[in-house]
Amino acid sequence: MSGPTQERRAGMSMPVLAGMVIGSMVGAGVFSLPSSFAGSAGGLGALLAWGVAGGGMLMLALVFQRLAIRRPDLDSGIVAYAKAGFGPYVGFFSAFGYWAAACIANVTYWVLIASTLGAVVPAFGDGSTWAAFALGTVGLWAFHLVVARGVTQAAALNAITAVAKFVPLLLFVVLLIFGGFSWDTFTGNLAGDDALGGLGDQVRATMLVTVFVFLGVEGASVYSRYARRREDVGRATVTGFLTVLALFVAVTMLSFGVLPRAELAALDQPSAAGVLEAAVGPWGAWLIGIGLLISVLGAYLAWTLLATEVLHEAALQDDAPRLLRRTNGRGVPIAALTATSLVTWLFLVLTQLSENAFDFSLELTSALAIIPYLLTAGFGVRAALSRDHRAPAAIVVAAIALAYTFFLVYAMGPAYALLALIIYAPATLLYAWARREQGLRVFSRREAVLCALSVAGAVAAVVALATGAVSL
Repeated sequence: MSGPTQERRAGMSMPVLAGMVIGSMVGAGVFSLPSSFAGSAGGLGALLAWGVAGGGMLMLALVFQRLAIRRPDLDSGIVAYAKAGFGPYVGFFSAFGYWAAACIANVTYWVLIASTLGAVVPAFGDGSTWAAFALGTVGLWAFHLVVARGVTQAAALNAITAVAKFVPLLLFVVLLIFGGFSWDTFTGNLAGDDALGGLGDQVRATMLVTVFVFLGVEGASVYSRYARRREDVGRATVTGFLTVLALFVAVTMLSFGVLPRAELAALDQPSAAGVLEAAVGPWGAWLIGIGLLISVLGAYLAWTLLATEVLHEAALQDDAPRLLRRTNGRGVPIAALTATSLVTWLFLVLTQLSENAFDFSLELTSALAIIPYLLTAGFGVRAALSRDHRAPAAIVVAAIALAYTFFLVYAMGPAYALLALIIYAPATLLYAWARREQGLRVFSRREAVLCALSVAGAVAAVVALATGAVSL
């Protein structure tokens, strides 16, 4: 047999699902952690930030775990949860924002690949040259063809790269522990300096970075319809998250023991290369460069899979235009995959106009992804309070996850909140298109109010950014 049925029967095992989580989370972000954190926090502030972010994201991971088991009727996780909790219009907003975040995140990968190769091939420069654009274009469509050959095959390839990318990162940790780490340097970096503000300011300033590196914690839940066993979804989510959290904390905190904070903050990206070079010599930068290429290519594959599935699932739920339901002979959602590749390529074009393509894309990706996380946490609270599934521990976990995601909304700041509103705006047009295809009323009274608010917010965002009332 062929087609979707074959894909579903093949199924994804728990290790493959965990590989989706790890492969999605371990990408470009981990290699940028040393300078990203040092630019905003001292060692103590960084440790506190990881405590807040790690604890909050763990609660969110537990929400995903519980919902996967308690609501097996809801496939594709982060897409279905927002719809079930707050209606189809809000659900599609969540799906669209998550999809847009994935497309922009994929752009950062090609920027980093080109900038890493730029050390050997000057034509690639910092990742924003036309040679870098050509490399990204070729690579983007090559991966499109890989995914088009089959979802489960691509996911298995992602699991292999998830293992491969850990080798250089583990070597980074081991080499710093036994060679480059200085306790005196570490203690000298603990407090940071007055320019960073208090601990609260330092924690807030690092939140978008932590969101970016944690993106993908929902990877197993998005692919829940492909799982061999439903309980594997939750296990894969928590296992993958805890593994990656330990790695992220180690990379960040050990770096504070290699160079003074100001020097860490000034390192070019990928800053992990500069740290290891300072610790063991030039070959350390080469090791990180190789690791980054493997890691980023694997993460790009994982995020292409996730973005495609989110858009396809929205179409299957009648919240996106029907053309996005189309699959090829191998059961791959080819229309959604093509839309994902095209939009990613358009964002890649825009990097040619940006002076700080990587940092800008990182923070915008995080801002877009926060809303789907907030809605999932909100649904987690509602599900935990329901009469059928009420449990005190589940209520506490979901409430903490909700409080954490509200804090992330505050931490993103006005500029990126406004940009997110502008990018979310086209979701209304696609939703209206889908409703008209079905001959349904476009908006209920409640949805009309929400639509008016979203349009007003997008208009206000354009005005505020155009007039300079808010600047990036």
